[in-house]
Formats: sequence, C-alpha cells, structure tokens
Amino acid sequence: MTLTGIGYDSHRLGAGRRLVIGGVEIAGELGLEGHSDADVLAHAVIDALLGAAGLGDIGEHFPDTDERWRDADSIGLLRAAVQMVASARLQIVNVDCTVVMEAPKLAPHRQAIRERLAAALGLERERVNVKASSGEGIGFVGRGEGVAALALATLESET
Repeated sequence: MTLTGIGYDSHRLGAGRRLVIGGVEIAGELGLEGHSDADVLAHAVIDALLGAAGLGDIGEHFPDTDERWRDADSIGLLRAAVQMVASARLQIVNVDCTVVMEAPKLAPHRQAIRERLAAALGLERERVNVKASSGEGIGFVGRGEGVAALALATLESET
C-alpha cells in the first residue's frame, strides 16, 4: 500500500538567530525564530512523514512547550521521526519539498540540503527533491518577514 503525507511549516525571521534550512546553515543577517533551531524545511518533512504514517504531527512528538526540545537540532528530530516511521513498518520512498523565501537565494545550497536530508531519511539523494520559490513581494514571505516550507512524503507498507 502506498501512503502520502503533506507537511507545512513557517517561521518568522529575526536578528540574532541562525538560518538553518534542511540541516544546512546559510549565512545571512537574519535567522529563523523558534523553540528549536527553527529549521522550517526539516519541520515540514517531519510533518509529511508523520502524516503519511498516521502518527500525528511534530507538535505532538516534539512540543515547543517542552524544554527538552529548546534549540534542538531539527535533523535529529527528523531522524527520530524516521525511526517512528520504520517502527510502524513503513518504508520511505521519496520526499519532495519547496522552500518559500525571498533571500538569501537557496540555489547555491540546494545540493547540500538534498544530501543532508537524504542522509537523515536513509534515502539516495535522487529520492529527495528540494525546490525554491519566492513570495513575489506578497504576504509575510514576500515582505521578508519569514520563511515557509512544504513537503510531500511517499511511504510504502512493508506488508
């Protein structure tokens, strides 16, 4: 049986924070605000995996009210979600995702992000696709106030 899940996350940009996208730190004046490292892409991928597996969402497993997850490395959280999926006897087939941000440009970092996500997911890089888009000057992304990410995960049942 094939299962599909979708994930979405957004975080506000702010000074004094790191900008981490898909486990890769990107130099810039602003970073993402959040309880963990605020890796918007890793969070979207986690929700896509958990959704496809019927295992709830990121807030259920890693709530921002729990101090254990303060400044957590979101790639570590992604690895934990991968283990939950494997425990449910499901196999990850592929992940496709889009990051929506104005600046900096994601293109120079795209391959490093794909490799980092693929390693955490236990997939070949070719099974992880990362795209970038902008807000075209519209909404919170277009005004440079934040970053959003969407992810789609496809799983297959081992039975």
